[in-house]
Amino acid sequence: MLYALYQSAADMMLPMRAWATATGQTLAGGGEGARESWRAAGALCEMVSRATLSHRRPSFGIDEVTVGNKVVPVQEEEVLATPFGTLLRFAKPGVPPQPRVLLVAPLSGHFATLLRDTVRVLLPEHDVHITDWANARDVGLWNGRFGFDEYVEHLIKFLEAMGPGAHVIAVCQPCVQTLAAAAIMAEDDNPAQPRSMTLMAGPIDTRVSPTKVNELAMGKPISWFEQNLIARVPLRYPGAMRRVYPGFVQLTAFMSMNAERHIKAQVDLYKHLAKGEVEQAASIKAFYDEYFAVLDMAAEFYLETVQWVFQEHRLAKGELDWKGRRVNPKAIRRTALFTIEGERDDICAIGQTVAAHDLCSSLRPYRKKHYMQAGVGHYGVFSGRRWASQIYPLVRNTILANE
Repeated sequence: MLYALYQSAADMMLPMRAWATATGQTLAGGGEGARESWRAAGALCEMVSRATLSHRRPSFGIDEVTVGNKVVPVQEEEVLATPFGTLLRFAKPGVPPQPRVLLVAPLSGHFATLLRDTVRVLLPEHDVHITDWANARDVGLWNGRFGFDEYVEHLIKFLEAMGPGAHVIAVCQPCVQTLAAAAIMAEDDNPAQPRSMTLMAGPIDTRVSPTKVNELAMGKPISWFEQNLIARVPLRYPGAMRRVYPGFVQLTAFMSMNAERHIKAQVDLYKHLAKGEVEQAASIKAFYDEYFAVLDMAAEFYLETVQWVFQEHRLAKGELDWKGRRVNPKAIRRTALFTIEGERDDICAIGQTVAAHDLCSSLRPYRKKHYMQAGVGHYGVFSGRRWASQIYPLVRNTILANE
């Protein structure tokens, strides 16, 4: 019912959005005097036409990169694909071998393009691969389940496809699954176990300094989440009848946490459009084009993550199992560990990620490093000015030291 109501509302908005788009184009097509007189009306039309969500992955839009003093083309290559995700490589033809990096993107309601800036900064000096997760509403029921175990299995398969000697960087939610995958590969003496593992702002132990996100997860039993937040995909989509946690629900939750900031951003966008301030408007539109591109998560993955990571703290307490076997981070002896946290992170608070150091107790001290970036919130850990100028050099050095 939840998904059906959302779809009905979206369908009802289509004629209004189409009218607003056509009217806005008409207003913009007039002379200079007309543009001046009707700019506010055109801005309102554009705001109405933008009032929608996208369920398709945006383009990474990285067509070239400067390596040394040379500009080289970038080509996206599918290294390994499953119905639920693709190992995507940003190939740079003609560039000598560089450290291979698997960038593990969150599966939390947005597409992997949320890490576009992370990729762009890593790309000049690394052979970057990323986990490009699929929208669960487009995956047929016949492809089976996708839960916590399957996520970890995908990471292991992706690292094996990349071959021995790769490095892994996990951002936010998948830090738990990445640590679990590294522990399993270490215990199996898998030749593809990563040389280094960088965990950025991830919920390794959410008992430490609980945030509003953690409190929300702890505030209801898992049965409440299943009964109130899980829906079946409508019949019109390839994943018809699959149980999912809809992306539009996750987006609503994210926006409600910072409602005033998002409302202000939309008001500012309208003002910039009305005044003809194209550059200022473009930056806001670019952010929300990405932010409003949402994907649905398979219900089993969402529910298991909420229960196992945020409610029961299984990894932190040494009680996490993968396919029936206990996950043992103490088995990690050859994979260097680097953890990063943001001072103002209101999603994964200080202390939650560095908890990985205690779990990886077999690692020698010189193989473990932690960094707290002053003055940044959650997204500032992996995107923006401080990521590029202060955090990235430390990540690069960690990779180079373990090549």
